[in-house]
Amino acid sequence: MSVKSGKEKKAFQMPHLFWIMMALLLFACLLTYIVPAGEFAVDESGKIMGDQFIYKGSQNPISPWRMLMLVLNGLNESGVVIWTVLISGAMTAVVMTTGAIDELLNWAIYKLKDSNENILISILFILMVYLGAFGGTDALIAVVPIGVIFCKKLKLDPICAIGVTSYATLLGFGTGPTKQFITQMMMDVRVYGAFFTMFISMNVYLVLGLFFLLRYVKKIRKDPTKSLMWSEGWDPAKMVVTAEDEQKLVKGTTLSARSLCILFIFLAQYGIIVAYPFLGGNTAFTMHLMSALALLVSVICGFIGRFSFDKIGDEIVKGLQGMVFVGFVIGLARVMSLVMGEGYIIHTIVYVLTRPLIGLSRSVSSIAMTAIISVINLLIPSASSKAAILVPILKPVAETLKMDPNLAVQAFQYGDGFTNMISPFLGWTVGSCLMAGVPFPKWFKWVIPKVICFMVLSFVIMFILTESGWTAF
Repeated sequence: MSVKSGKEKKAFQMPHLFWIMMALLLFACLLTYIVPAGEFAVDESGKIMGDQFIYKGSQNPISPWRMLMLVLNGLNESGVVIWTVLISGAMTAVVMTTGAIDELLNWAIYKLKDSNENILISILFILMVYLGAFGGTDALIAVVPIGVIFCKKLKLDPICAIGVTSYATLLGFGTGPTKQFITQMMMDVRVYGAFFTMFISMNVYLVLGLFFLLRYVKKIRKDPTKSLMWSEGWDPAKMVVTAEDEQKLVKGTTLSARSLCILFIFLAQYGIIVAYPFLGGNTAFTMHLMSALALLVSVICGFIGRFSFDKIGDEIVKGLQGMVFVGFVIGLARVMSLVMGEGYIIHTIVYVLTRPLIGLSRSVSSIAMTAIISVINLLIPSASSKAAILVPILKPVAETLKMDPNLAVQAFQYGDGFTNMISPFLGWTVGSCLMAGVPFPKWFKWVIPKVICFMVLSFVIMFILTESGWTAF
């Protein structure tokens, strides 16, 4: 029996987000003692005048106790955003529990099982991108085993299994037109105001992502030794699909009318929200509309899914529970704004951060913003958490640079979207690698060139949007 000398080295783990937020709040308090207090002048409408800044000449430090006393204020002032997020989470939980999305995937795989290889991969990839865009959560990691069996049947390597599942869903999740509503609410811009722009953008990325995957499939089909998994023992000649695997792959032979109704109602709510302003609706009540529709969709889809009254209630509670901490973090982000505002340092920080950018075009500034957020996303993959941390700074920076806030939201979404695929701190990515049997370094090597291409394209899009004077559409 061998005795280990010394303790085993533990892998580094990011602290819990609660402690990250508390540390940031304490740091904000500390800054009020150090950073010179200052203010921008504002015009009659309350907008910052970026070229007029003065130092106040004295500090107004905020103690940690005062910061804690501001927590309730932060939660209260963020109440509309928090409750909209909670109710949306409850609705998503009910829809996911009905199994309609799972049935759609199973049915599609069954119907396409005898199709041409490229057609089969393409349709499954497109389906996954759209699923990630409109119903994406980290629960979609559950489709990876189906991808593994799917690729085993086609004699493709495990990287392709992630390619037709998590790679596709993460691409849709990062570029989808409904995935920015929390940031939009916190930035005080119209929710889903950029729906059409982002829908087009998502499909551009879909085509590019699919091109990369099909090119890899062609390469390893021509020469299996070109596969990154060849050195890990993968060999198409040794791949066998068991009867059990086959049964799992084609278990859904029909798509019920019930599931179709649920999916239609789930998607229709987004159409109503997007159309609301064009039909004369008051945009000030958009979040009220979102909450009302989410509750209505929860109840209707629950009944269509043959849930009892108690079952619908239980699933709504589970959905609310899953989003409570997200709401709390959004409230803490407001506390950070209050601390820096009372300490008169937020304008000073923005003034210092934006000085190097003032002489540059807004296009370059928007690209720089996207790049910075993409780096931060490696460490903090959660979009809502990142928005909570960054929006208190991002919003006044955009105002100071006279950048339309919708552009800042787009910069945030692109920065948040692509580096998820390479973040070692995202359970969705790391878990997918584990379930597919792909070592993370191999996955990283395969996907990093794609991520770089996606990022470069996002810079081009940001440049075009900024230079064209785009606001939201």
